[in-house]
Amino acid sequence: MTVLARIRTYGSLVAFAHTVFALPFAASAVVLSLAVPHAPFGAWRVLAMLACMVCARTSAMAFNRWADRDVDAKNPRTRARHVPAGLVRPGEALALAVGSGLAFVAVATTLGFWPGVCAPGVLFVLLGYSYAKRFTWAAHAWLGVALALAPGGAWLAMGARPHAGIVTLMVAVASWLLGFDILYSLQDEGFDRDAGLRSIPARFGGRRALAISAASHVVTVAALAASGIALHRGAAYAVAVATAAVLLVYEHSLVRRRGLAAIDKAFFDVNAWVSVAFFVLVVVDEVVRRG
Repeated sequence: MTVLARIRTYGSLVAFAHTVFALPFAASAVVLSLAVPHAPFGAWRVLAMLACMVCARTSAMAFNRWADRDVDAKNPRTRARHVPAGLVRPGEALALAVGSGLAFVAVATTLGFWPGVCAPGVLFVLLGYSYAKRFTWAAHAWLGVALALAPGGAWLAMGARPHAGIVTLMVAVASWLLGFDILYSLQDEGFDRDAGLRSIPARFGGRRALAISAASHVVTVAALAASGIALHRGAAYAVAVATAAVLLVYEHSLVRRRGLAAIDKAFFDVNAWVSVAFFVLVVVDEVVRRG
């Protein structure tokens, strides 16, 4: 296999396309931080933040594929993944996780004192998620917190001090991920229960899981609105919140009408639009604010 083909395989292993979930919210945090005192904003800082994002996510996903290799091999839905299918050796996945994790910590130290201090703890949360489903049905919330660390980390990397605006944005991201990860896990409700794995659908059943997911997304919209109020955002930001609300309502109606057949579309397409549309409108709001 050529080097380029191997790179493509590793990119597929860590589902690089799913960066669309976290990256726009991290970028939104950068834009929002411009409204408060922050460090000098230059190309080197942007590149370092991007490197941290890519390395942290690569480490987390590669470690997850390594840690879940036995479970994935037993689940009909996941047995074709790279490690159980033999496309990537377990040692390769682990080496990629370790190397990317070390790179994340190293680059984070270049962004200031607090990013460097927090980086090992962030990595612990990211990697720890891979084992959460073995002992708690709240693993979805753990993953939500892990994703929420992206905008939180971007805020700190900009040299901005803790603020109610970024805290509520992190709550929004955590509850957003919690809600749509519950929907995604509906596919594995029976398998999780039989395998002794813990998830909200396996613990509470599909009907209650849908209700918990919907409640989580109500929190998402409220927290997005609270973040805008705390940071004194304008009309375009209000449109961003309204757009996210409409898309989330559509996501839930899609799942309720079409069931498991709609999960992939609801999981990837709709939530990708939530994050990207929010970022674009946050940028518009900032341009208007500066104009």
